[in-house]
Amino acid sequence: QLQASGGGLVQAGGSLRLTCAASGRTLSNYVAGWFRQAPGKEREFVAGITRGATTTYADSVRGRFTISRDNGKNAVYLQMNSLKPEDTAVYYCAASLIFVPSTVESDYPYWGQGTLVTVSS
Repeated sequence: QLQASGGGLVQAGGSLRLTCAASGRTLSNYVAGWFRQAPGKEREFVAGITRGATTTYADSVRGRFTISRDNGKNAVYLQMNSLKPEDTAVYYCAASLIFVPSTVESDYPYWGQGTLVTVSS
């Protein structure tokens, strides 16, 4: 089971850190990813991290967001800096036994419940 947390309301230019905590599953055995879904839009890939902590990002967040993992805490994080109103969305963490992060949500069988990030202008 995956549990996403850390969302909230922040002003443009601000920062938030999202946490994806796993229970009943050793997250270090999985590729992990963050996706987001803005109102009225499809869910989209944001960032992914391999078991070995190699990262990949969507063009829209590269340079502003950082995905990381702490195997000791069985968690994956998404540090979001320089937030923009267009980053407003529900953010989901996901995990998979694939070898490299995929941008395709159907490649991830395990999902957290989502946490809402609202960026005001």
